[in-house]
Amino acid sequence: MSQYVPDTSAAVEITRRDQLLDYFAAGAKPRDQWRVGTEYEKVAVRVDDGRAVPYSGPKGIEALLNRLADRYEWEPIEEEGHAVALRGGKAWITLEPGGQLELSGEVCDNVHCAQAEFSRHITEIVSVGSELDIAFLGLGMQPISRLEEIEWVPKVRYRIMAPHMLRVGTLGQRMMKQTAGVQVNVDYGGEADAMSKMRVAMGLVPVISAMFANSPLADGDLNGFKSFRGHIWTRTDPARSGLLPFVFRSTAGFEDYVDYALQVPMYFMVRDGRWFDMTAHTFADFLSNGHQGYRATMADWSAHLTTLFPEVRLKGYLELRFIDSQSPDLMLAAPALTKGLLYVDDCLLAAWDLVKRWSWEERLETYHAAHQRGLQARVRGILLAELAREVIAIGLEGLKRQQAVNARGEDESVYLEQLEHLVKRGECPADRVIAKWMGEWDREPARLIAGSSYRIAA
Repeated sequence: MSQYVPDTSAAVEITRRDQLLDYFAAGAKPRDQWRVGTEYEKVAVRVDDGRAVPYSGPKGIEALLNRLADRYEWEPIEEEGHAVALRGGKAWITLEPGGQLELSGEVCDNVHCAQAEFSRHITEIVSVGSELDIAFLGLGMQPISRLEEIEWVPKVRYRIMAPHMLRVGTLGQRMMKQTAGVQVNVDYGGEADAMSKMRVAMGLVPVISAMFANSPLADGDLNGFKSFRGHIWTRTDPARSGLLPFVFRSTAGFEDYVDYALQVPMYFMVRDGRWFDMTAHTFADFLSNGHQGYRATMADWSAHLTTLFPEVRLKGYLELRFIDSQSPDLMLAAPALTKGLLYVDDCLLAAWDLVKRWSWEERLETYHAAHQRGLQARVRGILLAELAREVIAIGLEGLKRQQAVNARGEDESVYLEQLEHLVKRGECPADRVIAKWMGEWDREPARLIAGSSYRIAA
């Protein structure tokens, strides 16, 4: 959930439906301008006991933000007198509701650029975090602290969202306070290309989410899932999350996404710094009737689109949202795999061939099975591990064809090496965590922290 920034340049009243469609059409870019952006969420824990770091206090998340701002080139952003985000030249550091730290990285030409930025980020947060007895874990959710033990970050939008989550689902507040993911943002060339990439990415959700499944611990022990984070999203808010059936129609276009977005309840509206709870209104209601004398603007539409949480989200670009947060050695595999699959036409078609014949019922069944069993889930009798090997092969080919090399002459396929090794063994990151938790870590938080916390590269 990105930081809300008022967009005064878009305070244009919506008078025609075409304006909503034009929002997506305006995001189209020629192929030579396609970039990749990555957003990395990380859970922060206290070094002594592995429990979630509170927002407040001398060794809390707000103190961490303030020290980062003092030491590095970050500008603190405050809400109601509290630091809730940091703005950099090309990036943001924002907070999820439970204090999870997110780097919204710059839009990069290639994954080498993202790697350099991510490495700097690790150095900054680990060095400052060590002074405050804070560790960052390469896991997809808080492993020890229970929901009620985690302090809310004091942001107005979260005070609106939290009670709404209790009305519409069973695990929404867990999503908000306990989970962490990695999001990959990619460009499209036009409507047909956008929908093709969206269809392929959403079709691959069960396979790729199983490859990256990394949240088997919660509330102090194993939770019965490889990606409990993924499962939590299925119990959060059915009106705005999950898979979208219309995407799999060959005729799907921007009109369909507009129809979907219009019928989803809003979270908020902001006017002159005042926040309005809009959870009782769909955007269609607001567009037709207004609210307390205010009319819907394009800024409202843009903000509303950021509060929709399908596994693949459409804005002025596409966002892949279904991957658990990872250890540093696997974090860059997410944008690398995505770029390899979606930015080469032949690879896009080859990836679609793997999943295009599944029925909607099979997609849903496999989607849920992947959360619980990871790469050992099956579809039509085939292990997801087998499909994952093919996905990796296609992604590697796509990256090699793009020939984006670093100073050592390596293309972006180097970021898939660790993931490829895991997939060849039929394992996901959660399998490693489970084995260590039950084995060498002996279910002790101290060993978990020692074995999974971020380190500054030597």
